[in-house]
Amino acid sequence: MRYGNRSDKQGAVWLAVMAAAVLTAGGCSSESTAEQTAKAKGPGGPPMVNVVAFKSQRTALTDKISIIGSLESNEQVNIQSEISGTIESIRFEEGQPIKAGELLFEIDKEKLKASYDQALANLKLAETTANRYKNLVQSKAVSQQEYDQTVATLESNRATLALAKEQLADATIVAPFEGIMGERLVSEGQFVTQGAPLGSLYNQNPMKVTFHVPERYVGEIRAGQTISTKVAAYKDKSYEGKVYFISPNIDETTRTALVKARIPNPQGELRAGMFANLELILDVKENAILIPETALIIKGDSVSVYTVGEDDTVALKQVTVGTRREGMVEIVSGLEAEEVVVTEGYQKIGPGSKVNVRFEDLTEKKFYEII
Repeated sequence: MRYGNRSDKQGAVWLAVMAAAVLTAGGCSSESTAEQTAKAKGPGGPPMVNVVAFKSQRTALTDKISIIGSLESNEQVNIQSEISGTIESIRFEEGQPIKAGELLFEIDKEKLKASYDQALANLKLAETTANRYKNLVQSKAVSQQEYDQTVATLESNRATLALAKEQLADATIVAPFEGIMGERLVSEGQFVTQGAPLGSLYNQNPMKVTFHVPERYVGEIRAGQTISTKVAAYKDKSYEGKVYFISPNIDETTRTALVKARIPNPQGELRAGMFANLELILDVKENAILIPETALIIKGDSVSVYTVGEDDTVALKQVTVGTRREGMVEIVSGLEAEEVVVTEGYQKIGPGSKVNVRFEDLTEKKFYEII
């Protein structure tokens, strides 16, 4: 594990390259020391050189970042009273699952119903008066101004009735969406004013997870990418979700972008406020070839490796390298799977040299970098 000193830390961001079963340590000789010594020289040729080598095969190479995030409810709302009045009934228990539209609170409707009935009566009277004045104004029995006044009174009464109807409806408070009820803040019989908090409702399936990604990775993140989440409460479980939001802005102070993902939570194990350890997969190369960095021979801009053929003869091959992670390097071109590369002892050999090979085994090795 290597610790870097990068200036744009936003928590611990982990880059992991999984090289599962990168190598098979095939070809190890079971000959005795004496037998190996006897083979150390070819017929009439120079001595064979002992080297350490590595035989690769194609494997999946995953680039991912490990980062810290925080869990939030998918939706949450503080239930408030739209009117003043006395709490007549509470129809839920704290922590109870609630469906959208389910009744939560009822406020006493007696005075509200009386106001509605009065407004309805006033409207009917205003309608009758307006209709009568309409006929009278045509016969010049009343002035146009008097008729206009009755029409204005009619419209005012219509508005009063609409308000009374709305207030009567506001006395019945229902859930705006499906979720889990939180703490209730009032009791039956309690008088509440308009805007008073009554309780809270949370939708936690799915959950949201929010985190900040260093700007150098923003170009590698897209909506729909898979994210894996672990929490301290369930250490042995991993929860998978999908990225759905990437901020269009970079924070000028932290040089990070806000990213959000949704994670299914059918069992309700994940809760808002939990600390989340996240792994975001940036790229998966299904047929990558990895070899130890110690195999690379670098001369200026040229990178090459020594390979060993079936007749134990060395050849020099130029290669193109890709991702480097903690002692391992991806070979993009110039090398095929199953080829044997020299990792130690190549200072004593050249093209055409004969070698005795001892294989290096790095099976199931992981490489991490803290950024």
